[in-house]
Amino acid sequence: MEAFLSVDEIRAALDCGQKLDFSKHALEGTRLTMRERFFPLGFAVELRTNSESILSLARELWSGFEQRFDNRPIRVDAHIVDVGDSSEQCPPTPVAHMMMPMLYSVADANNYTASDLDTGWTRIVMARATERHRNYVAYFFLGSAPLCHIATRHATPIHAGCVAFNGRGMLLCGDSGAGKSSLSYACARAGWTFTTDDASYLLHDTEALTVTGNCHQVRFRPSAGDLFPEIEGLEITPRAAGKPSIEMPTSALPWMHCAPTASVDFLIFLNRRAGGPQVLAPYRKDVARYYFRQVLFGTEESRALRYGHIERLLNVEILELRYTDLEWAVQRLQTLAEEGR
Repeated sequence: MEAFLSVDEIRAALDCGQKLDFSKHALEGTRLTMRERFFPLGFAVELRTNSESILSLARELWSGFEQRFDNRPIRVDAHIVDVGDSSEQCPPTPVAHMMMPMLYSVADANNYTASDLDTGWTRIVMARATERHRNYVAYFFLGSAPLCHIATRHATPIHAGCVAFNGRGMLLCGDSGAGKSSLSYACARAGWTFTTDDASYLLHDTEALTVTGNCHQVRFRPSAGDLFPEIEGLEITPRAAGKPSIEMPTSALPWMHCAPTASVDFLIFLNRRAGGPQVLAPYRKDVARYYFRQVLFGTEESRALRYGHIERLLNVEILELRYTDLEWAVQRLQTLAEEGR
């Protein structure tokens, strides 16, 4: 923080005819002179910043999305600050703190975010040196800034892939490593419509059960090269967090049919580890309920609203797919979509 002038310094400045301007306090943030509107997942986001690098990264992340919803724009302000002793090293993983309605994510004294869930406004403060760590900034700061508002104001987040066959959509649910991405992609290779491989958002303002997701990217574990020859040998994408992965834009796969939304007709919980025969069997609704509820955060009122949307979702048929053979799994789900059983 800049030092304040002493009484003697103020007197000397005035005696010399110097004009003193204290309209901007030393603690105030940088002036945000750049502005651009984006539509991640189809929702309007107003980004303001003082950094061309941040605008460039936002274009990389969100330029593939078009406006699909008429929401009051989510606001994201990204202040890039010049810190004299800033390190060249990447900052640590941020730690989240929730004090409703505020959500804080703090890496260190010069890199943090504050999100007001009531107003839909996130402020990012980041050291200039941090900008060069683009994967870190994309994952922990810029990329996640709108999602906390989308997931509390406009949609209910569902940890599931989503694919559809002949207009009948399926959410492929399960823990990390359950095979959601591999099965989603295998379905797409078989002619299904792809919406997302891992993160679905159940829209609130629709009569039908409809989810949206990032249909512009598909992500694989490196071991998926054993299943899909076309990705074998591709470089592992650098990631700021999470397990190593290969990330590919779906635009690089011209045969792939993608859609930003899908209806939900079935909930499928994946089980690749069960012994015994491969089978599609009924699954417990109470387990599904708490699987979906556990990721929700926000005010008591917003959680209650999203609990209601989860109950709507639980009215569709809920099944467990126990399998070891990927081709069998795709064919069994296709039969379900065609025949309803």
